[in-house]
Amino acid sequence: MSAEQATTDNNDVAKTDADTMVEKPNAKLLKEAVHDHKALSKKGFLERLFTLSFRGFVYPQIWEDPEVDLEGLKLDEHSRIMTIASGGCNVMNYLTEKPQRVAAIDLNPAHVALTRLKIAAIKHLPDYESFFAFFGHADEKKNIENYDKYIAPHLDKFSKDYWEGWSPFRGRRINYFRKNIYQFGLLGRFISVVHILAKIYGEDPREILTAKTIKEQGEIFDRTLGPIFDKKFVRFICNMPPALYGLGIPPSQFDELRGGEENDMADILRARLRRLAVDFPIEDNYFAWQAFGRGYDRAYKRAIPRYLAEKNYETLKANADKVEVHHTSITGFLESQPPGSLDCYVFLDAQDWMNAQQLNELWNEVVRTAEPGARIIFRTAGDESPLEEALEKDLLAKFHYDPSASVEAVKKDRSSIYGGFHVYTLGGEVAAQKAKNARAKKA
Repeated sequence: MSAEQATTDNNDVAKTDADTMVEKPNAKLLKEAVHDHKALSKKGFLERLFTLSFRGFVYPQIWEDPEVDLEGLKLDEHSRIMTIASGGCNVMNYLTEKPQRVAAIDLNPAHVALTRLKIAAIKHLPDYESFFAFFGHADEKKNIENYDKYIAPHLDKFSKDYWEGWSPFRGRRINYFRKNIYQFGLLGRFISVVHILAKIYGEDPREILTAKTIKEQGEIFDRTLGPIFDKKFVRFICNMPPALYGLGIPPSQFDELRGGEENDMADILRARLRRLAVDFPIEDNYFAWQAFGRGYDRAYKRAIPRYLAEKNYETLKANADKVEVHHTSITGFLESQPPGSLDCYVFLDAQDWMNAQQLNELWNEVVRTAEPGARIIFRTAGDESPLEEALEKDLLAKFHYDPSASVEAVKKDRSSIYGGFHVYTLGGEVAAQKAKNARAKKA
């Protein structure tokens, strides 16, 4: 797809999505994705409580490590990607590899608006510093002036209406960007509550950021945050599924994460948080900075996502027109795509949300829309891939999967939230290499 075609398509998508949201609103999409039990059952009640909380702004930042993604996807300039948008960060991160096309989809209209805001910002803000101030600092008055002057005139109607709509106590939603947007949304507020809880017990999560070595990181965690998970109240709260809705964890994923009634969620969460705090150098782990410091490293710009690095700024601007953003489900989007039109799929943790029927419907669409050798990546709360049991055998046999590679990938994932990272390849590695060679030859 040429840049001109992508621009036209992106404009058309913006108009189409605005109409689609009226016909099929967020509530219906979420219901189709999450509701799997009767409303009067315990699980049915929890599912509906989750969808109620998930309708608004959830993720100011995505919590999947793009470096692990890029290693699994093996992107190049011929890659045609379908990804869940979430906070839009990884959409921007993938652009640094100059792919041919990025189709970003999401059930949540707030995430659609945020992703489109990032695309418009990289295209129309005057320079790198104004772009970094908007998404790196995300708390300056100048951001609002720059939005009105440079970004708003180029936004599609739906996204503009969203950011200029009113939020309780904040006025226009765009004001999030002068109040630190990373403290807002369901996830942002969840992390804020965790900070408040830590301070109630006399600890400050920001202390981790002062560590000079990984050994010191471990000592600080074990002395400050680790013991909080032994408190009776904290253990009680951790074992309540609604308490983790702020992490975007639906009831089905809660069960996968817990791994059985005999396991205590407090111990599992402590282990995951310790991995975030200790397993990687703190000076460049931007996930740890967001969790413990409520923002990025502004002084040295080391603990930041790759899309905010100055060295990638011009590449992002040159490739921004390749992104199209859709408000729909994964399967719904794939059903609209022609055969053989994609070769990279990013499902985040959506496989944990789906039952066997939904998984089979989705992966049949992957087979139809994928080029031989296409790679599909996703994460799971637990260690195991649900596909090994859920997919029909004939369908599963079309893909190559190495479970041992998941263990190594999880070790590299700086966000440290997930138990599994999975890569499936349509037809195996030989097919992938043949497809890559064919694309290069055609180009």
